[in-house]
Amino acid sequence: MPAVQEITGLVLAGGRGSRMGGLDKGLQALSGQLLVTRCLDRLAPQVGAIAINANRHVDHYAQWSHPVWPDAPPYCFEGPLAGFLTGLRHCSTPYLCTVPCDSPFFPADLVLKLARGLEQAGADLAVVETSEGPPRVHPTFCLMKAALHEALLTFLQSGQRKVDAWINTRNAVRVPFELPDKQSQAFVNINTLQQLEQVERSHRA
Repeated sequence: MPAVQEITGLVLAGGRGSRMGGLDKGLQALSGQLLVTRCLDRLAPQVGAIAINANRHVDHYAQWSHPVWPDAPPYCFEGPLAGFLTGLRHCSTPYLCTVPCDSPFFPADLVLKLARGLEQAGADLAVVETSEGPPRVHPTFCLMKAALHEALLTFLQSGQRKVDAWINTRNAVRVPFELPDKQSQAFVNINTLQQLEQVERSHRA
């Protein structure tokens, strides 16, 4: 199983924030703490190194003293796969684990479970699957081998951009996460200001 020191964690904050009115999602506050801070604090103990994928406000993100990796042209603002490619291009470890900046409640054992699932399946890539209601895959919570860089580059060069489509071309495993009620928001994406306000209210209650 991949050791902690063999994994680079990457917080994906490179989007346009279109559903949030163009705001930079990672720099929005929840209960007085920025979303990116929450993600970094939760991910850092689970990995050997950590970085941020951002295409705006790079100087601001650099204040956390972690490397900030913007997407390289022509893939800037081309979605999560562009962030994957950036992380695979820059990481110096054999594995990369990505998390989105708008999901600040992911489990403290996220990387461990993904690494265990990857090893047990003999896979090159592992993603989260939850079973509350119909099974749902959360592909931006992804542990992958750094050796996938060339395969992903070829996929993007073909004009394709969908995360699910790329994962379906790889030797991938879906790792089930059963969430107790107190962790029901573990993989919730905060995409809009309204959702941010709802989450804020639920934490005040």
